[in-house]
Order: sequence, then C-alpha cells, then structure tokens
Amino acid sequence: MEPAKYIWMDGEFVDWEKATTHILTHTLHYGNGVFEGVRAYQTDKGLAIFRLREHTQRLLNSAKITMIKPTFTLEQLEIAQIELLRRNEFKKNVYIRPIIYLGYGVMGVYHMKAPVKSAVAAWEWGSYLGDDGLKNGIRVKISSFMRNSVRSTMGKAKAVANYINSQMAKYEAIEAGYQEGLLLDSEGFIAEGSGEIFFIVRNGVLICPPNDNALEGITQDTVIKIAKDLNIPVERRRVTRDEVYIADEAFFTGTAAEITPIRDVDSRIIGNGGRGTITEIIQKAYFDVVYGRNEKYNYMLTYVNER
Repeated sequence: MEPAKYIWMDGEFVDWEKATTHILTHTLHYGNGVFEGVRAYQTDKGLAIFRLREHTQRLLNSAKITMIKPTFTLEQLEIAQIELLRRNEFKKNVYIRPIIYLGYGVMGVYHMKAPVKSAVAAWEWGSYLGDDGLKNGIRVKISSFMRNSVRSTMGKAKAVANYINSQMAKYEAIEAGYQEGLLLDSEGFIAEGSGEIFFIVRNGVLICPPNDNALEGITQDTVIKIAKDLNIPVERRRVTRDEVYIADEAFFTGTAAEITPIRDVDSRIIGNGGRGTITEIIQKAYFDVVYGRNEKYNYMLTYVNER
C-alpha cells in the first residue's frame, strides 16, 4: 500500500502519517466498528466513485445494526469521500475505506458511552486477487470454518468483528496452497467467500446463493442487473458443495475482487479450468460500467471533479 497525502478524520483532513488513534480505542479491544470498501476508477471523464450512495448507506445500515450512532450524515460522508479523492490527486484507480468506530474514553464490554469516531482513507490500489486471477482464475478451498451463524452474529453488518472468521478462512486457504476460501453456512450450503459473493453457471444459467448468510453485495447486485440486461437467466437459490464441483463456471464478486473467475475448487477443475464464457461476458460488461463506457449505468458513478 502506497501512502496518500491525507486521511479524513471527523471532519478534518489529516496528514497520512498523523492519522493515528489511542491504544485504548474501544473498537481495538472489543471489535465493534463498521466499515466499507469502495472503489473509484480512472474513466475518460476523470476519477469516478462506483456506487457511492449504496456503499455509504450500507455503512450507516451496519452502524444501526451494531448500535453505533453515527455523528455524520449520509451526505456528509459522501462529501468527505469525494473531497478526500480531490485533495489526494490520485492518478490511478483508488480503493476507499470509510470506517465508523468507537474511540478512546471508556473500557468494558458495554459500548454505548464510548465516543463515536469516523474516518475515510483512500489509496491507489490494483486488483485484489491479482491481474492474472482476473484473466485466468484463482484456486479456491472450501473452508473448515463455518460462516458466522445468524444466531450468533449479524452478517448484514459489515462489522469489524465479523472478519476474524474471514481471516481464518483466508489463512487456511493460502497455507493449503489456494488463493481464497469459500465458507459454508451452518446447514452446509455455500455462504460466501472470505470477502466476496459467490456465483456459479450451470447450463447457461447464472446462480447465486441467497443472502441469508452473506453480506448483501453491491457488486453482486450490479452483476445481476447486468445479467438481466444481457438476457442471461438468473436464479437465487441454495448451492451445495458438490454442485460447485460440477459447475460449468464459477466466479467471485466484490468491490475489491471485482469479477474474479474461479479455476478450481478443492482441486476439482471448474469447467475448462479458466475464465468461462459467461464469466468473461459479465466481467467485460462490468468493467464497461465502472469505467463509464456504458451510458445506461452512468447513474452509478460519482465523478470526483464535477462541481
């Protein structure tokens, strides 16, 4: 990660190196904080943030779920992200990380008296799973770790604490020689990746598990919209591990992952062992959207230098 010039913290633009917080910050000890991952792309019209409104609304939804009372409105947080990108004068594609967390002031599990803090960082960033992964696909391992049960955590919140589960799944996968983990839910059906939504293709039909035990994906929603425009049939239903093994194609979606094909799962080759035909069609269409090459979807882009 290359440092940028500034980070936005509670209404102020702070030098990157000075954007620090106290060691007794409540979130650091007890895990209650919420964040987002947002991307901005260098289009022909300049840097544009993809689905800024939806990401910022999900951030506030996550705060509501986890009983954190934000100190900034949706509009203020949107403006903070736009202005941060302007001030940093980025020349490449950008990843944006807004976070609402509990700061220094009280200790103990009860969190309601802890001060609420907000920040937005951004930096130039390429492909999360690698450029080769976008083209040729990645290797995936079904994790021994179960996706957090809805009976024990709140998976609709993009909450800091939820990601220990993801970290362990990712670590396990990499140590076993794979690049990403795929988690099952408590009933043994596919839930999601460590930080991605999962799709398969069978007999020309795009299939995605329901969001019962997964984050409601913004890139996922975009892919479904694109598929319907391209007259690709879409099904939302449960998917078992063994159905994944015999899928014609599979891919991950996510703000960071974008559209990443899956080459094999648990050493079972998926389809032709590379980027499938429908995956490639959707991937191309998706990049046309985020780079502003499809006017129909221009409403999804917020151009940073438009006044």
